[in-house]
Amino acid sequence: MANTISAYDLQSADLAARYESVPAETVHASIADYIPRGSGLLSLDVGAGSGRDAAWLASLGHEVVAVEPAAGMRAEAQRRHPDPRIRWLDDRLPDLNVVHGLGIAYNLILLSAVWMHIPPPARARAFRKLATLLKPGGVMLMSLREGPPEPGRAMWPAPAGEVEAFARSHGLAVLRSVTSDDRLGRPDVRWTAMCLRLPDDGAGALPLLRGVILNDEKSSTYKLGLLRAVARIADAAPALAVPRPDEDAVDVPLGLVALNWIRMYLPLVAAGLPQMPGNTGPDGLGFVKAGFRDLLAGNVAAQGLRIGARFTGDRATAIARALVEARRIIVDMPATFTRFPNSDMPVFAAAATAPPRLRGELTLDGEVLRAFGTLTVPGHVWRTLQRLGAWVEPVLVAEWARLVRAYGERMSQPVALGEVEAQLAWLDPARDTLLARSVAKRLLDRRHTITCVWTGARLEAGRNRLDIDHCLPWSAWPCGDLWNLLPASPRVNQHLKRDRLPSAAALAAVREEILGWWEVAWRSDPALGSRFEREAVAALPVNTGSSSEDIFAALEWRRLRLRQDQQVQEWSGARSAGIEADLVRQNPL
Repeated sequence: MANTISAYDLQSADLAARYESVPAETVHASIADYIPRGSGLLSLDVGAGSGRDAAWLASLGHEVVAVEPAAGMRAEAQRRHPDPRIRWLDDRLPDLNVVHGLGIAYNLILLSAVWMHIPPPARARAFRKLATLLKPGGVMLMSLREGPPEPGRAMWPAPAGEVEAFARSHGLAVLRSVTSDDRLGRPDVRWTAMCLRLPDDGAGALPLLRGVILNDEKSSTYKLGLLRAVARIADAAPALAVPRPDEDAVDVPLGLVALNWIRMYLPLVAAGLPQMPGNTGPDGLGFVKAGFRDLLAGNVAAQGLRIGARFTGDRATAIARALVEARRIIVDMPATFTRFPNSDMPVFAAAATAPPRLRGELTLDGEVLRAFGTLTVPGHVWRTLQRLGAWVEPVLVAEWARLVRAYGERMSQPVALGEVEAQLAWLDPARDTLLARSVAKRLLDRRHTITCVWTGARLEAGRNRLDIDHCLPWSAWPCGDLWNLLPASPRVNQHLKRDRLPSAAALAAVREEILGWWEVAWRSDPALGSRFEREAVAALPVNTGSSSEDIFAALEWRRLRLRQDQQVQEWSGARSAGIEADLVRQNPL
């Protein structure tokens, strides 16, 4: 595969010219009627080559993620097709690790003249990786080459029967298979175009989750606690999940599962709400040991137990103990007894390790939380929690509340409607912009100029002179991480952008302004810079040590995922609307 990529690099200009000589609509005419139409569609073009097909899909209204491993070909494609609706990635089959790390699903996946480059032993893995990227009802289009290989580029036979077998094993339907002559006129080359579709119920995880939530026998709320703890990771910290190399599954930090568990149960136990028959307080709950009791006695706020938080002294000791206690119960109880239907096989696999030793302080970052072990989550369950979490969460909370009320009735201690739901509300750190405001005020006191990132208008200290905007809106995704907090004009924040998602173009237009704010507000301060990085690594597809440019690119990917998963209304930006900086300055409200 590496030699093939090198060959495409060396011949990028000539090959691109050859591919571009035949229009995409001609090449894919036999299966074009299966390409979905409409706004808000997302396509993945794997082995995008010259960008011809990606540009064609973009012209049909799709946003396109174009994957091309050859740097020379990628550069040539971007030169030929500088379309803002196309985002380019350096990634490759059979793994597509970068694509999977984004956590995005696609309406259409296109592999044009790619499959013959995948060695046969790697094809089963490659197909599985592709199939798991499709949305329910999504379509995969493939073109399979028949004929002798070309010099310098490794190729293997690509029979249609092999693809049909892979499709059957992954529940995809073969809608069409058409063989035709080569469009470039090569007499010994023919192509088979195939169209595959994932059925609307192809994810398979929703019935499983529904069964666990609504139908499984429960002697406590523990199974619901485990599911919700994992669902919160899938929503807020997906970057901490690590794909397993040889199976469709991810490993999430067991310490983070335990942390979410404590966050959920602290208010429930403090309120005396029964979590199993006969229980109305801390007694009888297996995870309520010394550490958890110290947290109860110390009135520790649940929302303070979050990724990136740092603790010292007795509080650090109590949290570390509580994590170990919660981990033990999770491994022994719900992880063991949450099983596939009509089976003794657990859905989750837990592997505990020796927890980290405290050295005066505890920082809840990815490294520390992984040190408690891992929880393996099946791929289809993980993807469903990522993509449909907004629908799974209310069902989990409603069933948890029903179960607690049932326990209360059996104990002749009725629980009022709404009481459990109030304690189960996921209390992210309150919509608090105080730190960002104080940093901005400190900079202004030092006579540093601060401008609205969206308009360029100069901002001033004082009431109605400066706002802090959540770049990705709080109403769609309650995230108060430092990278998501930006200085803005009150008029823009309160009246123009409000709770809308910046469009791709609006975000790209203010790239330098955001990078500049990050640098001066967060990254120039060692303590804030460390927190900024920890929060970015947990929530965005970036690694520790990433540059601000890498974090901004990850922010763009997170914006795209939020748009695809929740269809949040977009805002085209103040500049595109013709709002002048001096107008905003003169009329802050």
